[in-house]
Amino acid sequence: MPGLNTQSPRKLAGYDFYHKVSGSPTFVVAPMVDQSELVGVAKAVTEIWWAGTLIYTPMINAKMFAEGNRKPFREQNFNIACGEEGGPEDRPLIVQFCANDPDQLLASAKIVEPYCDAVDINLGCPQEIAKKGHYGSFLQDEWELIYSLINTLHTNLSIPVTAKFRVFPTVEKTVEYAKMLERAGAQILTCHGRLREQRGQRSGLADWDKIRAVKAAVSVPVFANGNILVHTDVARCLAETGADAVMSAEGNLYNPAIFLASAPSSSSLLPPPTASSASPSEPTQEASTSDSSTPPSPLPPSESDPTHPETPSTSTPPPLPTHWHITSPLTGYHPAHTTLASSYLALLLSQRTPTSPSAIKGHLFKLMRPALGRETDLREKLGRVVFPRIKGGKGEEAERRGFEEGVRRYKEVVGEMERRMLRDAHAANDKTICELVYLNPDTGLYTFPHWVAQPYVRPLPVEDVPNKPPKIPVAVKRAPAEADRAVEVDEVVAATQADQASEPEEGAAAAAKRTAYDRSPDESTKRLKLADE
Repeated sequence: MPGLNTQSPRKLAGYDFYHKVSGSPTFVVAPMVDQSELVGVAKAVTEIWWAGTLIYTPMINAKMFAEGNRKPFREQNFNIACGEEGGPEDRPLIVQFCANDPDQLLASAKIVEPYCDAVDINLGCPQEIAKKGHYGSFLQDEWELIYSLINTLHTNLSIPVTAKFRVFPTVEKTVEYAKMLERAGAQILTCHGRLREQRGQRSGLADWDKIRAVKAAVSVPVFANGNILVHTDVARCLAETGADAVMSAEGNLYNPAIFLASAPSSSSLLPPPTASSASPSEPTQEASTSDSSTPPSPLPPSESDPTHPETPSTSTPPPLPTHWHITSPLTGYHPAHTTLASSYLALLLSQRTPTSPSAIKGHLFKLMRPALGRETDLREKLGRVVFPRIKGGKGEEAERRGFEEGVRRYKEVVGEMERRMLRDAHAANDKTICELVYLNPDTGLYTFPHWVAQPYVRPLPVEDVPNKPPKIPVAVKRAPAEADRAVEVDEVVAATQADQASEPEEGAAAAAKRTAYDRSPDESTKRLKLADE
């Protein structure tokens, strides 16, 4: 069957596995529930640009997966039947489970064992659902159970077991914890430098010093996780922690090109830059366009314009804006988000494996977030898209037709957004990249033009914003008008929280600003560092 593991029976361990199977990756796409699925945008783009990048599946509940009495759950979380998930083009791949029972974990791992290169155990999820389900970071005080979970897989699988975990308040306990995970049999450790309590809008800074201490204390590869918002953060993280690789989660969702310093020299997704718009007195900066460039489209010409699918264009398309895709020495590569969105939708249709509609909507909202706040009518239209049920159809054929119709509706929104972004980008042709990408002295954050993919830093919770009146408890009796206003505030907070990924990595929620990188005086305009409030 496609994807079956045909490697030698000898199980590789530690650096042998890291080098020979995973390809010695420096960049790792994190496991994210409903976000790092087979055709996840960050994963799909990453696979096009870097063949050796290591990918994790979304976290899968081992208990539900092992029971097998919920057939849709298995198919939705790891679809073996279609032959794509875990197939040759989906490798190297690590499947992540959350669990609190060694037998259930082993049963689930055995199912996916032939279709992946390693199994990872999630010991870092800080969300309330993990607390209720008793898994993730809420196991970190039960060392005997954790040891048993890891060692059971280490002893009984033909592939390695790895672990992703969060740090403790002290360096000493964090190091002892990591050593225990290694003794249990974990062959790669991913250290997320945040505490269990650091989540959502209160994520704050990841502690790179603790990651560095873990790296120095163990003999297996260590992946660093946390504080990665732009490409230049990657090199800084590797230098400060000594880690073997950097894992990115939310940073990858908002800009799937986060691992690129500049435009790829060749890609089936985006055209390479062919001209520079920087003035001679400025640092060389690439603009991904030329007079002969055309907006890349993975679709046939007759489908490239969603509003006129039956009318192929015969005229020469106008040139792309000078700064349609941006390369900045300060932050790396930022392609146009509508280009990424269009390519992602095309990739969805090229796969047999179905993708969750909620995952598609989540990806598109994150990719186009910089523009959706301006183009509110398209934001509303995007939110209203549903995948219809086809009347008169049966089974998989009807489901596929409904899926294709849902993707077509998304393409219409993305197509209209691209037309508006091209308009705005053309209006900025006379600007330099230094004028478009700069460090905002008021916020300490980099500012980008709204047509390119870029990081997102969540605002502080409403009650933490200085000079804001405290939120009135719902239980307090108020006049109807006052009650309505309070509900609106509550809805805004709830909507912001609902936008979070299952385990936020790069959101830097408790950081309202950045300060200059304090270890080198010449870094003040080149580096970003999150500042805890």
